[in-house]
Amino acid sequence: MSSEKGAKVFADDRKYVFHSWSAQAQISPIPVESGSGSYFWDFDGKKYLDFSCQLVFTNIGHQHPKVVQAIKDQADLLTTIAPQHANEARNGAAQRIVELAGEGFDKVFFTNAGADGIENAVRMARLHTGKSKIFSTYRSYHGNTGAAINATGDPRRLPNEFAHGHVHFWGPYLYRSSFWATTETEECERALAHLEQMIIFEGAHTIAAILIESVPGTAGVLVPPKGYLEGIRALCDKYGILWIADEVMAGFGRTGKWFAFQHAHVQPDLIVFAKGVTSGYLPLGGVVVSQKIVETFNDRVFPGGLTYSGHPLACATANATIDVMKDEKMVENAAMIGEKVIAPALVELAEKHPMIGDVRGQGVFWSLDLVTDRATREPMAPYGSSSPAMNEIVAECKKNGLMPFNNFNRIHLNPPCNITVDDAKLGLEILDRSLAAMAHHYKG
Repeated sequence: MSSEKGAKVFADDRKYVFHSWSAQAQISPIPVESGSGSYFWDFDGKKYLDFSCQLVFTNIGHQHPKVVQAIKDQADLLTTIAPQHANEARNGAAQRIVELAGEGFDKVFFTNAGADGIENAVRMARLHTGKSKIFSTYRSYHGNTGAAINATGDPRRLPNEFAHGHVHFWGPYLYRSSFWATTETEECERALAHLEQMIIFEGAHTIAAILIESVPGTAGVLVPPKGYLEGIRALCDKYGILWIADEVMAGFGRTGKWFAFQHAHVQPDLIVFAKGVTSGYLPLGGVVVSQKIVETFNDRVFPGGLTYSGHPLACATANATIDVMKDEKMVENAAMIGEKVIAPALVELAEKHPMIGDVRGQGVFWSLDLVTDRATREPMAPYGSSSPAMNEIVAECKKNGLMPFNNFNRIHLNPPCNITVDDAKLGLEILDRSLAAMAHHYKG
């Protein structure tokens, strides 16, 4: 470990690297040396308990030895091959993912990441249906490519609105209900009624697909109320619309199921995945395609492809990641940690810290809605932005050795699926101390 090397890494980053979603002169990245399990550390040896999973993708933690070895083994065998050839690692990944998706899914179209997965799912839906409009919620994030950023509901789409055919609607969010709902049942019924009205007035004959995150992640871990996904399926069937499930962040164990839609009892038509499929060790995304859509392109060319589609190194990583998740029962662990450790602890924290307005989540996928006043639910930061208070709260967590994920007025807690009970409790204790030190930001 060398602070001198850390200083050089930081200086070179500031000199040469252009960062995403950032004003370049206003950021100060942590120089990271390495990681292991639920932790990573800088060049001074300061350890961080990773409750962000970076960008919510290191679902098996950092540097899992079996997955690292699988990457090395594949590199020794075949580092790359063009997508027009058949490849064993690619076949294995496709088979594993199709089997996890469940009945009705046939094949996988591989991409490099979630955004181009969304892009190609939208293209498939439009070509399959012969219709153009894509419905998605305001509180959503679907990626930074053309159709994906326009499908995104949050403010990041606003400087990038160059595409057409995208319509946004309000999804369920009981704590800040758009429907004057007071119960989950009301929120579900009214959100579905609103969506149906949108479909009618936009014209069902013009709508190719409804694109929703099974659990909206960056937008606030908005776990859908019971019956909502079943309602989406029913509306799609009623009006001849496809359902695209965005599982980029919520998939591969994050919610305590392989895919978040599996908490309901219905199947989408297309599933987009990325992130956790390789634990972010190598870039990989894709679209799981249902049988009826596969059949559309049996004798019709699908006009899409990527140079690195189904890259052998990435697919070998996916195979190893899925296998260790099964062997070590990480999905089951995520469900247990959420139910037995995180959920009860966050209820206690909400009773203790008035700035916690709402707690939501499942598995290892949680969000705290921070407010300055519980009575008015005034957010700790305005929608679409941050605030000095939020910046101080996040900085306090980092100072105490906890790396959270944060967005707007929310702190998100997204530890690895294989986090231990002791590490989960430690992270929650650090969060407790950090919020206590920041109690002066509460004004209610």
